[in-house]
Amino acid sequence: MAVSQQAHEFAEFLAGVSAKSSTPGLDLAVIRDIVDSHHKASTEPEGVTYAEVDAGGVPALWAIPEGADPDKALLHFHFGGSVTASMHSDRKAAGHIAKAAGVRSLVVDFRLAPEHPYPAQLDDAETAYRWLLSEGYEPRSIGSTGHSIGGTLAVMLPLRLLAKGEATPGAIVSVSPWTDLTINNPSVDKNEHNDKMLSRATLELFRGAWLQEPGVEFADPRISIANADLTGLPPTTVHYGEFETLADDGAELGRRLADFKVVSSVHPMPEGQHSFILGAGRVPEVDEAIRQMGQWLRRHLGS
Repeated sequence: MAVSQQAHEFAEFLAGVSAKSSTPGLDLAVIRDIVDSHHKASTEPEGVTYAEVDAGGVPALWAIPEGADPDKALLHFHFGGSVTASMHSDRKAAGHIAKAAGVRSLVVDFRLAPEHPYPAQLDDAETAYRWLLSEGYEPRSIGSTGHSIGGTLAVMLPLRLLAKGEATPGAIVSVSPWTDLTINNPSVDKNEHNDKMLSRATLELFRGAWLQEPGVEFADPRISIANADLTGLPPTTVHYGEFETLADDGAELGRRLADFKVVSSVHPMPEGQHSFILGAGRVPEVDEAIRQMGQWLRRHLGS
């Protein structure tokens, strides 16, 4: 199937932002500002309003579609390797997913590394989840969603809750997840020129900033969900682009979910880019994937 002209234009947009953010000598604050401009790739979703909230001490942003089911919510985690991006860079893409699911989405502005290394991001994810519970949402009526490191957190949060013997969210949507911090999968090098956002060098930079705990290996199942016990996860759908450096991470997660008998589905996007949901509203392939995510959440939340 031919890839749309809009998909090619989106890939070029990503390449442009990457070129700007990788200019030598830039201060991290400037790089973060450049990465936040990824939001320009998404259109403003019609009929979605926004409200900033304090989610138990964690800054967050509600994306609220017209006619949203009041009893259900999504908990959405942004991209950026734990080092860059924010609730603002993900606001519109999260709004499109919320609209497809017919529920509101809480976009979490978790703390960033290297100032706040692992597990600060997961701690903030858990705090935001507990805030949703305190607001009256049932665990099974909450969807855990995200892309890139956010797609990792979307799975890590339910795993942490399972380890504590607590109820998990009712469904997971993990897009372009980073599941193996050893960065050993073949697609990392195979897709070096196809992936317009990520490279091996960027992944190495991110993991060094994120994991600063001496004695914790990159292969540790707490960090690399490729090695985690996935028993008991709620219904989980994985979407990834076939042009990603992390394509094998997504495919492998899909296989392991099946191995652990988790209700799951896997959707590789032909020539899809890392974090492709940022093309929401402009790229037909992306809109179709978001429609599928919405269906998954409608089917599994609250059931």
